Amino acid sequence: MKRRDLLKTSLAGAGAAAAATFGAPAIAKERIEVVMVSTWPRDFPGLGTGAQRFAKRLSDMSDGRIQVQYFAGGERVKPFDSFDEVASGNAQIYHGAEYYWKGKHPAWAYFTAVPFGLTYTEINAWIRFGGGQELWDELGAEFGLKGLMCGNTGVQMGGWFRKEIESVDDFKGLKMRMPGLGGDVLAKLGASPVSLPGSQIYENLVSGSIDATEWVGPWNDIAMKFYEAAKYYYYPGMHEPGAMLAIGMNKKWWDGLSKSDQLMIEAASSMENDVMMSEYNAKNGEALSRLVNEQGVQLRQFNDEIYDGFSEAAEEVYEGVREHSPLAARVHESFAKARVEVGSWAKISDQAYVSQRNRALGL
Repeated sequence: MKRRDLLKTSLAGAGAAAAATFGAPAIAKERIEVVMVSTWPRDFPGLGTGAQRFAKRLSDMSDGRIQVQYFAGGERVKPFDSFDEVASGNAQIYHGAEYYWKGKHPAWAYFTAVPFGLTYTEINAWIRFGGGQELWDELGAEFGLKGLMCGNTGVQMGGWFRKEIESVDDFKGLKMRMPGLGGDVLAKLGASPVSLPGSQIYENLVSGSIDATEWVGPWNDIAMKFYEAAKYYYYPGMHEPGAMLAIGMNKKWWDGLSKSDQLMIEAASSMENDVMMSEYNAKNGEALSRLVNEQGVQLRQFNDEIYDGFSEAAEEVYEGVREHSPLAARVHESFAKARVEVGSWAKISDQAYVSQRNRALGL
């Protein structure tokens, strides 16, 4: 064999060996079309923009292979119809607050916020390492859904009131917008809780259809202009100490995804969970200053008598939740265990440090 032919044969063999080593090129994955509905108004700060940010991030992370078509509340279905739209398979994902669905099962409330519940860091610990996700999956499976953490607003304000609230008796006959188990606590105190989507709160407050409302915190509340109808702004909110937002996915659709696509969705959702909380912490302080100094809002703190009344009413509400079903009881007990164990550590770590730091700096 000539030297030239030998060289060609050797190179051809090397090429074949290399091809065998690296394998054939991976087959491109199929494009995935996703319809995502939301309970929030389009472009609403934090809540709405966070949901939209998640949708865009998921598309970007997949280089456009996962195409998310996003619909804000009311654009495809009414905000509170998002659950059924996804459970039925008409859409694949919703973004909202799980306590909106407590009428379907009271345990849903625990996966947003409940009275005297968990802060942002505490609920993250419970969901990820305290059995919360497993219970959430069990609950979701009963409705054909799979949920993931996708945002948090932190400790919320107690609400906007037309009059000062000086005792638990001041809640009697009060019509107040408050969803979730927090609304049930108010009912125990003689109030009439009302559940309204965000887009309808202002008009009802201005017209007098409701006497008071909670929403989120200063950054969101200043955008809603509640100060035009109510000047007393109370803190802290017992009802939502760390309101976790979520994506809910059609479980059949989720189960049909590849493991890598599931991990991509989990990563995008987890990232938004962190980013949204950071945004609220960065913007609430400046917004509160503007409310007080520019709009004449009267900042008030609920007194101990009122908070004790909240606590007693909350225990009555929890008794009813535990009696609802074995699953509701197990969710509550798991939550309560995390509140003790994680909360006891927070008391001598974050809480103790922040208290001493602020004292020393005169904050």
